Amino acid sequence: MSEDFYNSLGVGRDASTDDIQKAYRRLARKYHPDVNPDDATAKKKFQEIQKAYEVLNDAEKREMYDRYGSSFETMGAGDPRGGGGGASFNQFDFEQIFGSRAGGGESPSADIFGHFAGGGTGPRPRPTRGTDVRHTLTVPFQSAILGGEAQLSVKRPSGKVETITVKIPVGIESGKSIRLRGQGNASQTGGPAGDLIIKINAAPHPHYQRRGDDLEIHLPVTLGEATFGAKIDVPTPQGEITLTVPPGTSSGKRLRIKGHGVKTKIDSGDLYVEIQIVLPPEIDETTREYVKKIEASQQLTPRKDISW
Repeated sequence: MSEDFYNSLGVGRDASTDDIQKAYRRLARKYHPDVNPDDATAKKKFQEIQKAYEVLNDAEKREMYDRYGSSFETMGAGDPRGGGGGASFNQFDFEQIFGSRAGGGESPSADIFGHFAGGGTGPRPRPTRGTDVRHTLTVPFQSAILGGEAQLSVKRPSGKVETITVKIPVGIESGKSIRLRGQGNASQTGGPAGDLIIKINAAPHPHYQRRGDDLEIHLPVTLGEATFGAKIDVPTPQGEITLTVPPGTSSGKRLRIKGHGVKTKIDSGDLYVEIQIVLPPEIDETTREYVKKIEASQQLTPRKDISW
């Protein structure tokens, strides 16, 4: 015989109807064209096992096949199902093959192709990815510099609200985004879920400003600290440090503290401290006389280089 249907299904000639159905379900799951859309070999194999099943699952056809081999199809018998080499996979009716489960339950074909659109055997839509969800999250200035965690409420299309914990990367800049893969909306066609894209905004700090990976602070000092010099404690992201203010430091003087800015994976920025001399709100007459003497003795011209 030109075709061995038993071999196509991988069963012996004494196989029961139940054995034949189980073998077919196993092979159909493996070779169905919808599962292997770009595999011509799988398509051909599926057509072979489909044809073999159509014959061996029918007691009358199986008896004819066992007696005459595959040439039984040319012998007529008036059976409209005989001949023609079997149905195509796009026309094949799995309900006709397997029948319904006892008690009117779901057919065995649902176990294999229940994910096909409509439960039928026609081409199903290719799975598409779920939609992305975009949110803007404002975090404390310190969290953007040092990293941390924040919580975000996401409302799904179903109306359900989910609370998601977001890890804030160390040193993330305001305006940058975090992508949480698979945390977006679910696919409606069996594809992967979309992503959750979170734009980070850093809240302003009352004293610090960020310039790239550098930090800046305007540091108030007294007239005496600026005049005679001082050691001043300054809080930084890496902890409190002691800053030395040189004697005779004027307002506007910038002092650089290397490595105490924003830490990144590659390097660390610097901290720039700008000195601001703070005078008392009220100056007594004795202090006024001292200031006048200083002015008279120094004859300073601090604005001589200013021009338009």
